[in-house]
Order: sequence, then C-alpha cells, then structure tokens
Amino acid sequence: MEEIQIGSGRKIREGEELAILTIGHVGNYAVEVCERLAKLNIEIGHFDMRFAKPLDEHLLHEIFSQYKRILTVEDGSIQGGFGSAIVEFMADHNYRAEIKRLGIPDRIVEHGEQLELHKECGFDTDGIERAVVEMLESVSKI
Repeated sequence: MEEIQIGSGRKIREGEELAILTIGHVGNYAVEVCERLAKLNIEIGHFDMRFAKPLDEHLLHEIFSQYKRILTVEDGSIQGGFGSAIVEFMADHNYRAEIKRLGIPDRIVEHGEQLELHKECGFDTDGIERAVVEMLESVSKI
C-alpha cells in the first residue's frame, strides 16, 4: 500500500500516436485493450488520471505535448464529466488534439448488469478498442 497524493495521476503505459486517459475501474478495460493492440505492434499510451478534480495538470501537459489523439474513458456522464474537464484543460492551455470521449451518453440508459451497460454505452473493452482503431484509421485516411 502506498499513499496517493490528491490530484496525482500515473502513467500506466507509454505509447505512440494515441493516449487513453481513464478514471476509475474502467481503466482495467484500457489495460486489456493496450495489451491486445501491443500483440499487433500498436503501442497505445495509457494514463490513470485517478482524479477528476483536481486534475493532474503536470501530467496533462506531458500528455498533450506528446500525443495528438486522446481518448477519455469514464464510468460517468460524458457531458460535464471527466472527459469534458480534459477538453477544457486543452482549450485553456491552447493545445490542439483530436479527442473522443467515452462514457455514459446523455440519454436514458436502462437498468442492467454493469458489463451489459458498459457494452451498451460503448466503453467496455471492445468499445474502447473500436474507438482506438477508428481514431488511428482516421489518421491513415488523411
């Protein structure tokens, strides 16, 4: 056990081209996605931000300096959530990046098992992998 400093994130995996920023237990899905893609020689960065407030601004400066594609994943509302805070940070510090946010959409989501709901909302392991691949494919089309 180690003490976690409030507002501190951590780098889980170094990557190229794209970074996944997670908060909470859905970070485990991102770990699996990174492992799957590494077997295909696709190296994706992964950062466990741990806190939505305060954000780890030092780590975010590092991320936005290195990556031009960012995928945020949260088990919370997309509107006004963690991903929105990342977009605000980017705007406030004049960074430019392609950002996609995964989380609970602004619509009614029926009750169900967590894994079913994560799949329905598109932020289970397959949904995250699909989003990463789509973002990387958009690069090759340019």
